[in-house]
Amino acid sequence: MVNSQKLAVYDLTCEHRANPIGIESKRPRLSWKIKASERNTVQNRYEIRVSETASFNKGILWESGKINSSESNLVAYDGPALESTKRYYWQVKIWDNNKAKSAWSEVAFWEMGILNKNEWKAKWIEPIQDTLPNGPAIALRKDFVLSKKIVRARAYTTAHGLYELHLNGKKVGDELFTPGWTTYKKRLQYQVYDITNLLKSGQNTMGALLGDGWYKGNIGWATQSGYYGRKIGLLCQLIVEYTDGTKEVIITDKTWKGSTDGAITLNSIYNGESYNALKEINGWDKSGYNDKNWKNVQVANYELDNLVATESVPVKRIQELNPVKIWKTPNGTLVADMGQNMVGWVKLKVQGKAGTVVTLKYAEVLDKHGEFYTENLRSADATTKYTLKGKGVETYEPTFTFMGFQYVSIEGFPGELKPENLTGIVIHSDLKPSGTFECSNTLINQLQKNIQWGQKGNFLDIPTDCPQRDERMGWTGDAQAFVRTAAYNMDVAAFFSKWLKDVGAEQDKKGAIPFVVPNVLGEVKTSAGWADVVTIAPWTIYQVYGDKGILERQYPSMKKYVDYVRTAAGENYIWKGGSVFGDWLFYKPGLGQFTVSDGHTNQDLIATAFYAYSTKILMMAAIELGKENDVKEYSAVFEKVKKAFNDNYVTPSGRISSDSQTSYVLALMFDLLSEEQKPKVVEHLVENIKGRKDHLSTGFLGTPYICHVLSDNGKTDVAYDLLLQEEFPSWLYPVKMGATTIWERWDGIKTDSTFQNKGMNSFNHYAYGAVGDWMYRVAAGLEIGKPGYKKIIIQPHPDARLGYAKATYESVYGKIESGWKIEKDHLKMKVVIPPNTTAKIILPNTKIANVSERGKPISKIFNNTLESDGNVELEVGSGDYEFDINRFK
Repeated sequence: MVNSQKLAVYDLTCEHRANPIGIESKRPRLSWKIKASERNTVQNRYEIRVSETASFNKGILWESGKINSSESNLVAYDGPALESTKRYYWQVKIWDNNKAKSAWSEVAFWEMGILNKNEWKAKWIEPIQDTLPNGPAIALRKDFVLSKKIVRARAYTTAHGLYELHLNGKKVGDELFTPGWTTYKKRLQYQVYDITNLLKSGQNTMGALLGDGWYKGNIGWATQSGYYGRKIGLLCQLIVEYTDGTKEVIITDKTWKGSTDGAITLNSIYNGESYNALKEINGWDKSGYNDKNWKNVQVANYELDNLVATESVPVKRIQELNPVKIWKTPNGTLVADMGQNMVGWVKLKVQGKAGTVVTLKYAEVLDKHGEFYTENLRSADATTKYTLKGKGVETYEPTFTFMGFQYVSIEGFPGELKPENLTGIVIHSDLKPSGTFECSNTLINQLQKNIQWGQKGNFLDIPTDCPQRDERMGWTGDAQAFVRTAAYNMDVAAFFSKWLKDVGAEQDKKGAIPFVVPNVLGEVKTSAGWADVVTIAPWTIYQVYGDKGILERQYPSMKKYVDYVRTAAGENYIWKGGSVFGDWLFYKPGLGQFTVSDGHTNQDLIATAFYAYSTKILMMAAIELGKENDVKEYSAVFEKVKKAFNDNYVTPSGRISSDSQTSYVLALMFDLLSEEQKPKVVEHLVENIKGRKDHLSTGFLGTPYICHVLSDNGKTDVAYDLLLQEEFPSWLYPVKMGATTIWERWDGIKTDSTFQNKGMNSFNHYAYGAVGDWMYRVAAGLEIGKPGYKKIIIQPHPDARLGYAKATYESVYGKIESGWKIEKDHLKMKVVIPPNTTAKIILPNTKIANVSERGKPISKIFNNTLESDGNVELEVGSGDYEFDINRFK
């Protein structure tokens, strides 16, 4: 066996990223995955080595020695102190329980950022500019000479506003919307670029374009601008190392010059961009350009204490889409359909006379008459304008704006517009896809695609609510509702780790969490179900990625929030007035439509339920972190809130105040009921659903949990009734109406093809897509057993209405797969468990005697088999498994 085992290590990461450049952790955590040819493979020893050279022939900094451990996720570096800006190379090799040994892995690296603020020599510079928003982009430049042969060079860069860095006529890097959006006054990210190949000995030129972005531009409703400041600026430090061992530092200082007289005459996140190609400044970012008419910049005095290294993945161009149709509407508007509600912009390819202006407007939907519809964008202009220079074929795409759209109207295009003239550029945070879900129902498959596209469009450096209207903010309620689904679809560990630091930074002294993060709405106000992102998201990220570090870091913020609510609720443990938004956008039927309640949930009930839930999460986090006193204290608080909830809102018959779906769902999901009460409450919930003819009425807070509480309490069939419902209101109603993303409202487009309230009607709003979590975890049966999927639970819930369902998930240990297929009276199951993990597999509705694995009775293969509650349970190690359940019902 030892000789036949093929053991290897792959996918090395540092702090959730592959080969990160510019990190500040002084004890970076290293992770790896394992490939093995044998079943039941577990790592039982590892060895890490870290070197200052990629060859490892010299400069060995740290060797862990042979560590007896199965841990392969987030293993902390434990060597000598790491130096600022330095690159470190690392490898790992492992041994397994079969006495096989891997070779050293491929070489990976991490590179440190600027660890000490006094190492920043650059100065903040600000060009002469108008302090009003929606103005031109500003170009900055500086010529400099490098006198020796270059071996290594880095640019450490950030901005007030958005920036695009240039060197010797080329854009540096492929990141977009740098430096990202954070709580700028407390946390401003800088980026690190490897510019070694862009520099040369002799004359060089560095340039930058600056845009308003979130810093200066309109944000937090249309009338507000300059929330963080009225002037945009740049901070940049180049560190150049020569072959002779010396260094040279080039910085932003008073020697730089700036110009507002460029081609980008308007830039705005909400309103778009105007570009006049006749005003292009050719060669401005190259040596030899005459900048005598440019103005000297001003050096600004800002503290550098808020500078932090970039922790998340950057926003990038991810894919391109071509128009599926171009036509004129009944009113004569020239329109292109990109076939997908997307986020980004349209790249324009055009040829015509100088001075010709082509205007592109962006919209998500057409109205019932087939006309271009933008009223739901509210005051956001969402327009790009291009003025031709008249020199052959010209290509244009914006720099400092993005739109949410499926349709584009085109005005002023010279000649015949063809599909090749328009290309949709899809942008979002460059998150690695991690999960797939598929089943026999094409509408459900489209729903899954819509969920994923909604995530793409709204994960643009922060988790936004919507990407198209004059909002686009980090609403906390949307994020907490969707975080678990998000973590199935994409690797969001670094993304949420970064954003949660801003959640903590925005928390006020009392412990309140604002409605949006970053907070651009002024005074911190809290609403239950929104503010609870402070507990729900860190706990979720810990569960999914096994990252105890995020619990340790966020725990003070979690505790501070629970104590804030505890104070607000007082001695009766009912949080009165704690819910501002209630069960946002719950469905309220018209008079006489249904015989049940109108769906509204008492807002103090909601607030108290979430008070209990956050307290319970805090208590569970305290257990994981070994905080015994807190475990005792907050366990007692939870029990008191639970009692108060029951005394105030639950009748002996199991009827809950409001008699709404969400009231029952929250009580069940948050463990607020006794075992005796639960069956009664479940029956009332089912009664409500059936009274609505298998329709849901939940809003943002009840929707993520409704299917879970049904399947957790023996009503999986009712959960499927809701999932498979095609008539309004339901998840599949928008799909049948042609949706390609998740809508903000159940009835964004009504059954008569008219629209809901234009003031609140986004067609790309991921919150209701939280049902994806249930599709992965319950329908396909892919569930967490221990944090990070160190132990996996495979527990599919087949339904005859689906012929098959399957899901895959790329965990921190490797690919997990759970799938089932009904074939006559057989249930076929395929399961993949990655090396270095174990799993409990629950085979539904069967007996041991009816189950085989690859043609052999499981009783002859597996030692740990058990019949329980009508199911068969197996304890297995890693491997690929194929089960056949005979006489399945």
